[in-house]
Amino acid sequence: MSIDDQSIHAETFILNLGPQHPATHGVLRIKLTMDGEYIVDAEPVIGYGHRMHEKMGENRSYAKFLPNASRMDYVGALLNTHCHVAAVERLAGITVPERAEFIRVITAELNRVSSHLLWMGAFLVDLGAFTPLLYTFDDREDILDLLESITGSRLTYCYYRFGGVCNDIDDDFIAGTRSFIERMRSRMPMYHSLVTENIIFRKRCEGIGGVPAETCRRYGATGPVLRGSGVCYDVRRNEPYSVYPLFDFSVPVYPEGDCMARYRVRMDEIVESLRIVEQALERIPAGPVMAEKVPLILKPARGECYFNVEAARGSFGMRIVSDGLDAPYRLKVRSPCFSNFSLFRECVRGTLLADALAFLGSLDLVIPEIDR
Repeated sequence: MSIDDQSIHAETFILNLGPQHPATHGVLRIKLTMDGEYIVDAEPVIGYGHRMHEKMGENRSYAKFLPNASRMDYVGALLNTHCHVAAVERLAGITVPERAEFIRVITAELNRVSSHLLWMGAFLVDLGAFTPLLYTFDDREDILDLLESITGSRLTYCYYRFGGVCNDIDDDFIAGTRSFIERMRSRMPMYHSLVTENIIFRKRCEGIGGVPAETCRRYGATGPVLRGSGVCYDVRRNEPYSVYPLFDFSVPVYPEGDCMARYRVRMDEIVESLRIVEQALERIPAGPVMAEKVPLILKPARGECYFNVEAARGSFGMRIVSDGLDAPYRLKVRSPCFSNFSLFRECVRGTLLADALAFLGSLDLVIPEIDR
């Protein structure tokens, strides 16, 4: 060891961020090696909330696993469940009625908006601002009321079924959703005035937490993290599924790769999700919401499939291997949060602790999805 290495080693100290800390948004520990206020290394320690969801999926029937998908990323539960039912439908050769696909898109996009609103409020609390949280939760409450009216739940939804959805939407839901779209659009200028143009917020985010596009590719980052680094990849566009090809929407991309870019991507995505929901409500066809003659106990033929969706945090995928029985032989989940978080250690070295917290918050991590 050289003299410089010895002096650096003597000056550093270990600081544990978590596992119980509000800025980690879950039971996550990051072992920080600090040189004063600067980070020398950040070692993630995950697994505190490991619940063996994938193994549970291999030890119960396809239908009994339905509630599990929403317990991974509980903030975007419908998006995860959409992936699960679509993967099983592809494996079992089930055709979903068009009306059910429209309802899935409407509810999934509302769930995306509620997820982004929760993230924005929590992110700003990490940065020391409390007021925006009250506004975001006020708007999010309208979405929860709408989804509760048809799903019976406010967070961990189990609304989708193999072959469709369990309940049709009614006129009250449609009218309430249209009213929310109008309200949310009217609120966006307020958010931009309160947050986006706020000089303190900008100083905490612009040029902070830079992630090059090549780093995103090496770690498999997707979602707003990838699009905030200038890469235009969205599963809804690049690997179309459900009825998304029927709708006109843009994929927000910002090249800066910093915390501000990731924030702007999510803010723009709220607007685009409202566009998708509005178009879906205008074009939703009549008809059944469940496929006919779907067996109560599914036993797909031997084979395997992979299906992924554009969840609120990126590409969420499921690989299912069937051996012809009523439970998967193998179920593997592709977690966007795991890939997005993996680049944190490399990118955070040399930054201030306060900036690292801003960086961590901008990744929009849901730790139970990483541990699952």
